Amino acid sequence: MDISYILNQLGEDREDYYNAIAPPIIQTSNFAFNTVDDLRKAFEDEMGSYIYSRGINPTVDILRKKLAALDSAEDALIFNNGAAATYAGVMANVKSGDHIVCVEHPYSWTKHLFDKILPRFGVTTTYIDGRDIANFERAILPNTSLIYLESPTSWYFELQDLAAVAELARAEGIVTLIDNTHCSPLYQRPIELGIDICMQTATKYIGGHSDTLGGVLTGSAAMMRKIFLSEYMCIGSGIQPFNAWLLLRGLRTLPARLERITRSTKTVWEFLKEHPKVESVIYPFDPEFDQYELAKQQMQEAPGLISIFLKLYSWEAIEGFCNGLKNFKMAVSWGGHESLIIPKISIMPREAFDPNQKDHRMIRIYVGLEDPEYLKKDLTQIFDKAS
Repeated sequence: MDISYILNQLGEDREDYYNAIAPPIIQTSNFAFNTVDDLRKAFEDEMGSYIYSRGINPTVDILRKKLAALDSAEDALIFNNGAAATYAGVMANVKSGDHIVCVEHPYSWTKHLFDKILPRFGVTTTYIDGRDIANFERAILPNTSLIYLESPTSWYFELQDLAAVAELARAEGIVTLIDNTHCSPLYQRPIELGIDICMQTATKYIGGHSDTLGGVLTGSAAMMRKIFLSEYMCIGSGIQPFNAWLLLRGLRTLPARLERITRSTKTVWEFLKEHPKVESVIYPFDPEFDQYELAKQQMQEAPGLISIFLKLYSWEAIEGFCNGLKNFKMAVSWGGHESLIIPKISIMPREAFDPNQKDHRMIRIYVGLEDPEYLKKDLTQIFDKAS
């Protein structure tokens, strides 16, 4: 299906709303029925009916169709945020006594789910270096029900061979779920590689303007129905119509934004790679990246994110570097219009800092929509001051 058709036409039955170019926000909690029989039929197919906006809403429906098509999936569910989507996708596919295999360094709240919440119900997790398929083979137990992937991961950008993991999981009857936020559906399509469920935080590239939250699950119609009829409806974490409308707006410019962000990222990466005060750089499309060939094989591009290790050996120097930047905001997340940084020292106690630990001198950079020369100028001024 042509991406321009998906972003601009799919699901948009404009004759139903006065031929308006922008779809309406159906800001309602409830939907009325003319007869008891109509209401009864709706209850028989709640996922295919407009009954109550905790379930299905017309504005959200348009977004569902587009995001499913972008992932080459049969269906999609849209949540208030990525953590809610992950929670529902995981909880729908584990039961008491099950085992999960998860890659190292997943998103922090995903790890919290595996380490703090699921153990209360007898679900255990084994973390592995997902760069080697043999590690998955060794970690699988008779009670393994789910393999959780994040490729690339959000700090170190480790990749997993998605096709190989999917083949292994299918042979063992194990469900696979991936966090595909880093690449978006434009630059990586895990479902086409055999992954069962694809999650992304729509807050980031889909929204693109840092003004709304959202989370997405895509997969087979049967899997989405399974999740809808349990976790989705029970938890009540579906997205609201206005937020869905903001994500629809963001989708219109997704290809243009990602193209510019990716081009600018490469410019900033080249600058950082050669800078004398940078010890090393992590970027998946760097030919020196240890999984470069796999990155080229299963990703179309690597937008936005670069991790660097500074040749600054004190807490004060790293803090001064971050505080002195003018054109990069210090914040979590990525995918919006604004360029960002986040240092590893922001998530550790000061007394634990060890300059000999390379990771303690790590900073993740997100390159937004600003001109790359504008960003390089800012980096240059603070590098000149740093010591």
